[in-house]
Amino acid sequence: MPILIWLPSSQNTRHNILPNNPFSCYKTFVQLGAAIFFPQTANASNQYTTSPILPIESSYILQHVEQLRRRQHSLSELTFVRDEDAKLETTRAKLSNILKRHEELKERLSRDSDKLIFERLQKEFEAARVAQTEEISIDDDQWNDGLLATIREKVHMEADRKAMTNQQSVPSDPQFQSRTTYRIKNKVIYCLDGARIGIQYETFFAGEPCEIYHCVLESKSFLEKMTVTEHTLPFFLPIREVESDHLSSNAIKFIDHLEEILQSYIDRREQVRLIKELYGNQIGELFHSLPYNVIEFVLEDFECKVTVSIRYSDLILTLPSQARVLAWPLRSSKRTSAADRRTSSAVTAQPVPSRLSYAEDALKNLSLPEAYAELVLNLPCTLKQVFYSQESD
Repeated sequence: MPILIWLPSSQNTRHNILPNNPFSCYKTFVQLGAAIFFPQTANASNQYTTSPILPIESSYILQHVEQLRRRQHSLSELTFVRDEDAKLETTRAKLSNILKRHEELKERLSRDSDKLIFERLQKEFEAARVAQTEEISIDDDQWNDGLLATIREKVHMEADRKAMTNQQSVPSDPQFQSRTTYRIKNKVIYCLDGARIGIQYETFFAGEPCEIYHCVLESKSFLEKMTVTEHTLPFFLPIREVESDHLSSNAIKFIDHLEEILQSYIDRREQVRLIKELYGNQIGELFHSLPYNVIEFVLEDFECKVTVSIRYSDLILTLPSQARVLAWPLRSSKRTSAADRRTSSAVTAQPVPSRLSYAEDALKNLSLPEAYAELVLNLPCTLKQVFYSQESD
């Protein structure tokens, strides 16, 4: 509703003032010695009938207006502070969650129970290897559901016979005293006590042996599905997801897929280790995820800053599915031209990076050490062409 101001003049002029910005109007009319009226009713001609308020001192009104201004400013500051506090609390919550996950990770890495499981399984598999009477090498055609069913039946029959032997005197059967293991490429299958099947995964890099991992499968009976009871695989590899997807429906695929995941993890890890050993003096920063499916590093020993980012869309890959290599020009006094110095007072534009397509192709098709060598070998010539084109533009 508009505010009506009556000026003490011969014309007895009335002014309509919008209420959304009254402060400037107040000051203007107070300086003229105005008296303020507020409308009470409106007649048929839409003319307001007002009741005059007694004249108020100009200084009092100015003081009141300043108080209103200060109050509005304080409210604005309070709203800003509240917004900043909300953002700060959100940041604190995120940081707290990160620290909590970090502590859980440290506890998981240093947990004694995991170490005990590893040591116990290592000893059990070693004892099974020493006790074996025969090792049968299996090729891809022989490694099928029929062979796995035979192994499962054998471990259950042996467990049942041992249970009967403990209850009554039963003569030993040489057939059940034999210990047969089965080797399929880089994995060995053992018949363990307690109707369990043990798979030992052997990993290699460049022909040299690396870590050995173990996985134990168990089922209550020959007809029931198997489950993973114990393993020594790295905790960040998705063994439970693979178990849920394949073990109950296709145990052969589960066993083989775990082998692919483990060997690919070792390949990616060792490739990163190798470039750090060979080219560590040229790499400024290097980041990687735990399974090495995300790798990023920076090269700073050149006329520009080169950032390399590679991604593996699947954990069974040893070559990246995505690669991005960018060359960022450095601002230095040597590269500053006369024209740039004359316009140094003006705001300079941000440097625009250039994609190095040849390096991205090398990363997708070669091992990481070979791709790195290809990148560094062709980098000086490529940078000259990039800088020359930029200067021409």
